[in-house]
Amino acid sequence: MSLGCPKALVDSERILTQLRAEGYRVAPTYENADLVVVNTCGFIESAIDESLGAIGEALAANGKVIVTGCLGAKGDIVRRTHPGVLAVTGPHATAEVMRAVHEHLPQPHDPYTSLIPPQGIRLTPAHYAYLKIAEGCNHRCTFCIIPALRGDLESRPIGEVMQEAENLVQAGVKELLVISQDTSAYGVDVKYRTGFWRGRPLRTRMTELAHALGELGAWVRLHYVYPYPHVDEIVPLMADGKLLPYLDVPFQHASPRILKLMKRPASSEDNLARIRRWREICPDITLRSTFIVGFPGETEAEFAELLAFLDEAQLDRVGCFTYSAVDGAAANALPGAVREEDKQERRARFMMQQEAISARRLQCRVGRTLTVLVDAINADGATARSSADAPEIDGTVRIAPDRTLKVGEFATVRVTRAGTHDLWAEVA
Repeated sequence: MSLGCPKALVDSERILTQLRAEGYRVAPTYENADLVVVNTCGFIESAIDESLGAIGEALAANGKVIVTGCLGAKGDIVRRTHPGVLAVTGPHATAEVMRAVHEHLPQPHDPYTSLIPPQGIRLTPAHYAYLKIAEGCNHRCTFCIIPALRGDLESRPIGEVMQEAENLVQAGVKELLVISQDTSAYGVDVKYRTGFWRGRPLRTRMTELAHALGELGAWVRLHYVYPYPHVDEIVPLMADGKLLPYLDVPFQHASPRILKLMKRPASSEDNLARIRRWREICPDITLRSTFIVGFPGETEAEFAELLAFLDEAQLDRVGCFTYSAVDGAAANALPGAVREEDKQERRARFMMQQEAISARRLQCRVGRTLTVLVDAINADGATARSSADAPEIDGTVRIAPDRTLKVGEFATVRVTRAGTHDLWAEVA
C-alpha cells in the first residue's frame, strides 16, 4: 500500500523492485499476503488520518504489517495508535524495510539457487567474525595516510550493521570483533542519524551500537577505540557482562609535544585519568594499546616519558612499532629524524619493560577460573582465548588435553601457570 506524494511513490517502487529482485511475489489483496508493507504520508492532518486508517485496515485484514514513510518519522504516533505493527521506519528507507521483511518473512535458503549464505563469505574461522562499522577517518595524524587511501569517515547505517551482526550470530558466530579506523567516532559524519533495528529507532552512535550488540548473546570485542570522554559510557556495559571487558585504545605516545606533533587527541594525563576511571567501573577490564617510538624529533627524555607512562598505566596488552616514513605521511617533513639503530634500541627497551608488566598481570590470573573460546585442538591440547585475548594479536590460553573440548565452543578452565604473554590451564 503506497500513500502520499511522488517521492513516496518512488520509495515504494524501490521497495517493490528490491522485493522482486530477492524473489518475493506481490499479492493482490491483504488476505492473500504473508505480510503487508504500508508506505505512509505524514505531511498534513488528513494525510496522517488516512495513513493511520490504512495501517489499521491492513492489521485487521492480515495482522502482519510493516510501516514506512514520513509518518514513521513523526515520533511514536504509529506505535501509540497501532502497537501491533511489526516495524516502523522513516522515509526513503528501502534497506531498513528489507531488513524488517527479512526478519519477519525470511526467504528459505535454497542451496541450488543461492550461492551466498545469509552471513556472507568469510575468511575467519566459523566461530568469530570481524564486524566493520565504518570506512575512512576524519583524523589527520601526521604518521598516517589512511584518509588519503580510504577517505574521510563514512559510517555504515546502524540497521545494516545490526542486521549483519544478527546474521553472523544466527550462523553460529560466537564472537564479534567490532572494527573501523576510529570506532569512537561512529556516526559523527551523519550527525548520529537515527536508524531502525527490529522496528525501533536507534541512533548511529557507538554507545547505542554497543547496547544493541550486547543484546545478541555473543562476545562483543571493541577495537580501535579513541580515548574520547564518551567511551566512559560503554565501560558499564562491560561491567554488566553485555560487552567483553576489553578495550583496544591506540594511545601512540605519552609525551605532550610528540602527541601534538602526531596530531593525536588527548594527553597522557587525560589518558591516565581515563584508565583509572575505567578500572574503577570495571576492575576486570583488559586494556590493549599500540605505540610508536622513534617519531621524528623524539628525544631520549620524551622516550623516558613514554616508559614512565607504561609503568603508571599498567596496560595488559601492548604493541610497539618504530616510526616508518610512509610515502605521503606529513611527519616525514618534520625535523629531527631518529636514527634507525636508536629506534630499534628504544623499541627493545620499551618491549622489555612492557613484558615485565604483562608477566606480572598474567601471574595474577593463576588459580582463577575463566571462560574461554576454543580456537584449535591438537594432540598437545587446545589453544583458546579468554575475554582478554583478541585473535592473532594477543596471547592465548593453552589447555591440557580433554575430550570435552570442541573447536568453536566455550569452555570453563582453571589457570595453572602464566608466561609473558600466554596462560596455561586445565578444564575446570
